Amino acid sequence: MEYHGSKNWEGLLDPLDEGLRGEIIRYGSFVEAAYQSFDFDPSSSTYASCRYTKSTILERSGVDRYRVTKNLFATSSIPLPRWIEKLPRWVQVQSSWIGYVAVCEDKNEISRLGRRDIVIALRGTATCLEWLENLRATLTHCNVDNDNEKIHESMVEAGVLSLYTSGTTKCPSLQQLLQQEILRLLKLYGEEPVSLTFTGHSLGASLAILAAYDIKTIIKHSPHLSVISFGGPRVGNRSFRHQLEKQGTKILRIVNSDDLITKVPGFFVEESNDVVHEHNARVTHITEWIQTNVNDSRWVYANIGHELRLSSRDSLQLNSINIATCHDLKTYLDLVNGFVSSTCPFRAGARKMLNKATTIPSIK
Repeated sequence: MEYHGSKNWEGLLDPLDEGLRGEIIRYGSFVEAAYQSFDFDPSSSTYASCRYTKSTILERSGVDRYRVTKNLFATSSIPLPRWIEKLPRWVQVQSSWIGYVAVCEDKNEISRLGRRDIVIALRGTATCLEWLENLRATLTHCNVDNDNEKIHESMVEAGVLSLYTSGTTKCPSLQQLLQQEILRLLKLYGEEPVSLTFTGHSLGASLAILAAYDIKTIIKHSPHLSVISFGGPRVGNRSFRHQLEKQGTKILRIVNSDDLITKVPGFFVEESNDVVHEHNARVTHITEWIQTNVNDSRWVYANIGHELRLSSRDSLQLNSINIATCHDLKTYLDLVNGFVSSTCPFRAGARKMLNKATTIPSIK
């Protein structure tokens, strides 16, 4: 349970605990399976759908011991003009396959974990409309739960919220699909010990955090719930972070300090009471001034969860440092594989663990 955040990963991140290293890489393989199963070919008639049947998604990606129970789709709410019908089909795709729900069914793995694990794996940005949603980077009211008294204070990125809550007559929203499936699985397994693990990369990391918040909100006595995210951008404001902390949602963010995506969108201004040692009063006044003047612009984000910070520059395996390489999921998993501690960033002779034939596009 400590590897899943029961004690907020205290003493496990620096130096990186070997057991936690294995768990992070293991959950990263679920996200890889989502990428490998997605049809990226814009000329294909099945573009933006899952290339495999539900029963073979994990098998084809080399992930075992789990069974996929539900395919997940995300829908953009951006209105399309009539003339867009004249453009290629890949430009028009409004709903696309974004991941899946999987349940551990291996008795030995359940015994090792001490519970039945349910994984929600989500890929990063792929379609044209998803990229456009990413540009909707201002904060908006988090209205996933209208019964929450403080919902007006919690704000999240507009594009992420749109992809989570939007749906069509033919395709339910990602929110509806997840809520229905998780409630079904929890009812199915009754009193059996269960945990929920949300994992995603880039856009999928943001959606994983929002989905975890939503599920924790609607299920009053939910099982242990954690998020393991890779290369996620900022997703919400301080109030959203406080709500996550209050409900007990455990979030581990794996961040590459050379990855620009993790530094956007908006501004990040830390709370003054979080700064333990501030020797320069002038800097304090400037920080407070920024907070006061940009707080109402819906551009002030907060860092969420606990962070494992890595750096591409510390890896002996990377021949070049560029935006695409630094953000790639495989880069993240290689960095996790080699990371030791902040004083000894990368272990000598660390080998790549993910030598798979399928090539994942560099930018998600």
